[in-house]
Amino acid sequence: MRKPLVVALCALALAGAGATPAVAAAPSPTGADTTTGTAPATSLTDVVNDTVGAVADTLSGLTAPKSAAVNFAGTVSLSNCSGSVVRMQDSAASDPALVLTNGHCLESGFPAPGQVLTDRASSRTFGLLNASGAKVATLRADRLVYATMTDTDAAIYRLNTTYARIKSAYGIDPLTLSGSRPAAGTAISVVSGYWKRIYSCSVDGFAYRLKEGDWTWKDSVRYTSACDTIGGTSGSPVVDDATGKVVAVNNTGNEDGARCTVNNPCEVDRNGGVTVRQGINYAQQTYPFTACFTTGNRLDLSASGCTVPKP
Repeated sequence: MRKPLVVALCALALAGAGATPAVAAAPSPTGADTTTGTAPATSLTDVVNDTVGAVADTLSGLTAPKSAAVNFAGTVSLSNCSGSVVRMQDSAASDPALVLTNGHCLESGFPAPGQVLTDRASSRTFGLLNASGAKVATLRADRLVYATMTDTDAAIYRLNTTYARIKSAYGIDPLTLSGSRPAAGTAISVVSGYWKRIYSCSVDGFAYRLKEGDWTWKDSVRYTSACDTIGGTSGSPVVDDATGKVVAVNNTGNEDGARCTVNNPCEVDRNGGVTVRQGINYAQQTYPFTACFTTGNRLDLSASGCTVPKP
């Protein structure tokens, strides 16, 4: 899972030395972020995460290759992950805006296997980025609409503002979730608001089942090796370069070559065969969510075609 906890000292040392940073390793994702956005960070983890975010801002020019058509506009930085302001294909400008990230990025910790959270109070904050990756605003949630790590790894927050107000104040449009499944070979960009970094590669294929520790995900997107995502890229939107629409949400990768352990997911085929691909990274498809939201961006898990896990 691509969520950082303690990388600030390394980043600070590199920044202080004026050196080009090496790729940061992603520590084991234990101990979830506890920041609610209602007060300044006071715990050691909060201070570390805030410091890393500040250092990341200073390193924003040191990026991976970018697609010319894809930029940071509409992406957000969380205290521990990345995310994006998203709309469904039928969302209206007057609807409350939504933010997409990973289920494992929740401020309350990892959802247990089989657990689905809906309609929970939240005051989580998000740093809204413009096209160049500069933070232009702090957005705040009022509800956690949906979150799970079962079958998929996704969380959707509702903001206390609308798409129209965000557009009027900052000139930024949301990203649109694609209503269709991506195809193998599709050119994609993984856009990290946390690191202000864009990874460009292609969809290599799909894992029938992707198992990591106690969690199992279905029909996961597997990247080609160029998308060598790191800690902090969890929750990044995966954008189809041709359409500009979000087709998946970045969530994990096999770091050490271990088999089916935390930070080392394995692929399981229809016959139970296991494949380990060290250094390869993955995302969870997002098109199923487009059938689960109705007028006013209201979640309706009973809607026709809504196949995401239910509580």
